Amino acid sequence: MSSLCRRGWGIKWSFEKTAFMLYPYDDTRTEMQMMTVFDLSSPVPDHAKGAVIIIGNFDAAHRGHQMLIGKARLFARAHNLKCAVLTFEPHPRRVFRPDDPPFRVTPLPVKLERLEASGVDHVYICPFNWELAALSAGDFIQTILQDQLAPAHIFIGADFHFGQHRSGNAATLRAAGIPTTTLDLQDDGHHSVISASRVRSAIQGGHMAEANELLGWDWFIEGTVEHGNKRGREIGFPTANVQLGETIHPSYGIYATMIQIGNETIWRPAATNIGIRPMFKVETGLVEAFIFDFQGDLYGQTVRVRPLHKIRDEMAFASLDDLILQMNKDCADIRKICA
Repeated sequence: MSSLCRRGWGIKWSFEKTAFMLYPYDDTRTEMQMMTVFDLSSPVPDHAKGAVIIIGNFDAAHRGHQMLIGKARLFARAHNLKCAVLTFEPHPRRVFRPDDPPFRVTPLPVKLERLEASGVDHVYICPFNWELAALSAGDFIQTILQDQLAPAHIFIGADFHFGQHRSGNAATLRAAGIPTTTLDLQDDGHHSVISASRVRSAIQGGHMAEANELLGWDWFIEGTVEHGNKRGREIGFPTANVQLGETIHPSYGIYATMIQIGNETIWRPAATNIGIRPMFKVETGLVEAFIFDFQGDLYGQTVRVRPLHKIRDEMAFASLDDLILQMNKDCADIRKICA
């Protein structure tokens, strides 16, 4: 089993050993309808070629991405074809700017889940490295698209470019004989384009309602509960501690959140600190969730933390008593928000 097996999703390796299928354990769809994921470092089987392909990074899987996928799906169904996404891992920004702080709205497992929810049949994951970045647009078309995937049709956003120096575009694809449709970028209804950059800015500003509106789904942080220094437990607020990893860091502070544990379907209210804890100072941003009215051992379990509203910034207190007094006030406020 791959490390992607989590949250009630299973992974089934195909016979070709080049793909796995993500499917909910309670799914009633047939196997032919399961989303299949192919790593392009291995050959793609013939039966998975010839799809309608949407190309992009798809970090955030936001409303603009969903619109693009929706249009491509309609076209694919009308022509009795599969609908597929070609995406890149790691995100090219991580290769070009390796020292950037974490910026992923949707790490790979979450991105795959959101793509599956959009109705995609196949996902092709193209390993991104300096060798791929050095390919000319023509070489990318030949070696990746035509030789490996044989697309029946390609859909891209109007701003999409590819190949070394971003020299390739829709005209390049059409000149190579690949039917290509470009779609204008989705706006938010107020004449502003929806983009992953806007989603990141909203999250980094602590504006969760704005981020969720741009996404079209409720953003969450997913991770494994780790052992901490037990300071929360010592003062009466035991927390589930989760590293942010490559996930973008929200504005540091105290949040009203909802928590989903393991394969549970319910979401539990929690007061959550996201940050470096000025009173005790951790080296990097950490998620610490105090789940209301919960008792149990969560160590090693996967949880999802869904920030609803930031109620205040992090701060240092003169004493532990002052900290506890403020935490009790925070919890009372958060219970009202989550009610």
